[in-house]
Amino acid sequence: MPLLASSLLALGAFALSAEAGLSQIDHVVLFMQENRAFDHYFGTMAGIRGFKDPNRLQAPGHKPVWYQDVDSSLSNDTDSLLPWYLNYLGGDWVEATQCMSAGDNGWNDNHAALNDDLNNKWALNNTPWSWGYYKRSDLPVHFGIAEGWTIGDMYQESVIASTNPNRVSWASGSINAPGSPQTPDEGGITIDNNETPGCEGTDLNCYPLKWKTFAEYWEDAGVSWQLYQDVDNFDDNPLAWFQQFQQASNTSALGKKGMSFLGLDKFYEDAKNGNLPSISYIIGPAELSEHPPYQPKDGGWLQQQIVNAVVNGKNYDKTALIISFDETGGWGDHVVPYHSPKNTPGEWIEDPYSKLGDVYTGPGFRLPFYIVSPWTRGGHVFTERSDHISQIKFVEEWLASKGKHVVTTQVPAWRRAHMSDLTKAFDFSKTDLSIPNIPKADTPSLDSKGVWNGYAVCEAAFNVTRPPVPYGKQTEATSLVTESGFKSVRGQLTEGRYLTFEASGYALGVAGSFVVAQRATSKHNSKSQRWVIHQTVDGGQGAAEVILSSAVDGRYLAKGNRLTSDKSRAQGFKIVDQGNGKGYTIQATSGQHLGISRARLCTSKTSWNVFSVTY
Repeated sequence: MPLLASSLLALGAFALSAEAGLSQIDHVVLFMQENRAFDHYFGTMAGIRGFKDPNRLQAPGHKPVWYQDVDSSLSNDTDSLLPWYLNYLGGDWVEATQCMSAGDNGWNDNHAALNDDLNNKWALNNTPWSWGYYKRSDLPVHFGIAEGWTIGDMYQESVIASTNPNRVSWASGSINAPGSPQTPDEGGITIDNNETPGCEGTDLNCYPLKWKTFAEYWEDAGVSWQLYQDVDNFDDNPLAWFQQFQQASNTSALGKKGMSFLGLDKFYEDAKNGNLPSISYIIGPAELSEHPPYQPKDGGWLQQQIVNAVVNGKNYDKTALIISFDETGGWGDHVVPYHSPKNTPGEWIEDPYSKLGDVYTGPGFRLPFYIVSPWTRGGHVFTERSDHISQIKFVEEWLASKGKHVVTTQVPAWRRAHMSDLTKAFDFSKTDLSIPNIPKADTPSLDSKGVWNGYAVCEAAFNVTRPPVPYGKQTEATSLVTESGFKSVRGQLTEGRYLTFEASGYALGVAGSFVVAQRATSKHNSKSQRWVIHQTVDGGQGAAEVILSSAVDGRYLAKGNRLTSDKSRAQGFKIVDQGNGKGYTIQATSGQHLGISRARLCTSKTSWNVFSVTY
């Protein structure tokens, strides 16, 4: 086998510390859309945790998670439903499904679909349409933005519930579950969209809320910020649900920055002229929010306007735009949520509706998520477990790099310790100001008064917007479709992908019963070089302890660089992202590093490049 150098060219000269890198950013833009799930939008995308997930759940006595339970109340043709392409019939359905809805986005139905982490009741306890998905042809702008920069494939909703609890988490870091830093009289636990003064139960869904938002910490610290919204904001401004903002005068800082209606045109103008504040919130109008039945293609147009304003603006070289969604909207996702152990303070509650018993509030199902910036350009996948609190943690880390200690005390302890701060999604060793070629979105429809009306036009054109469910007509080959390709990986590794590990033109490969060094391929498509990680010890926000299996036959990497079918003999590793383009180290639990010199474990570190592949 080829002999490889045990170390790569020194990268230190090109790499900056995370703090020095973060300080290059002067402006952070936080833009949140509505009600879509990750599989529903991106399950078919190449190089991400999608429909080729090698770690997909298969609980004992159950089919793989792809097969959602079906009974005679839905169909007599089958007992299960695979993920299905919503436009499988073609024709008018391609347009009609743009204004369709799936299921319910509330606490009860989504927990019922999750079914105690078996995640197998989407068809029965939500709807069979919840298990439907789009492809690139339906979402060309979304795919273009996500793949032009960096997509996160383990970003989760903060609460297994509807819009308000998730946006409250985004704005403040908590929903005040028992054990959170807040007191019950500051609003009680928030798991529903109640906006009627008072409470729905004892310390349950009280309105207005009273604990301190993150924006108030910025204000106290003298950090400039502004929420941009039109008068039509779909009631999506979470600051408006807090008493201190409701009582703020129009001339006060909270009133002017958090409650005024400057309009998105003002954001476009400020971005163009270099006048954005340090932190911007973007709240879009209802018709462009992507909340079913509002159309994804209209939301894609809005996303493109925001992206264009940022990347063509005067200070793009100092700006990071984070695009996220608040919750799933009743669309399903196959990944069982990463969450805290039972009875963790601030995370678990006794279901106030007396249906679920002891249950965790979140984090919940995965959502679409991507970061646009000169340091995330190039089609990467960020693999760390994240949620809306991650955006708060990122801003904290960024402000610290600017010499400002602005840390909210409102975030529950487990969430702060275990969810990503997003910093490793960035590579600050280089700045790439190029702009990808993204398909141009069609301008949404306007009525005679200049009001967006795409949904109304769509609904008027099609009497039925939900296609027939393909009961009994599915196979895995036709349902679990995935584009072929790869993405370079950023962040601490999590399960759910086929991975290649490469250094100096060589890859970690399999030959017979041995792990060897093989020539890497330009498309990273050699099956003998494909690996799957299996977490054995949770690392929280850091690197987990994992074992590796080969995609060739499932055998595990063991000591002596041998393969074994005995999982108990597998060698444990920690695979650490060194950040800022320095690659990954692979260290055995024995303390030795895996270097690529005849693929032997060696004490000198090797910096590996990691790719997530789907072939």
